[in-house]
Amino acid sequence: MRTIKIKGMSCNHCVMAVTKALSSIEGITRVSVDLKSGEATFEETAPVDINIIRERIKNAGYETV
Repeated sequence: MRTIKIKGMSCNHCVMAVTKALSSIEGITRVSVDLKSGEATFEETAPVDINIIRERIKNAGYETV
């Protein structure tokens, strides 16, 4: 499992947007986003470039920390 901190989430809609953004990346599965901690955890079935992850989260309207 890999964990990434996310800044800017404030509601369940935010959680769903980040979950959708991460789930759309090839090689990422089992996405779990926790609003309270501001973290997303996921599994990689293949190595995924952190810049791709950051870009998808940014496109969803949030920042990685």
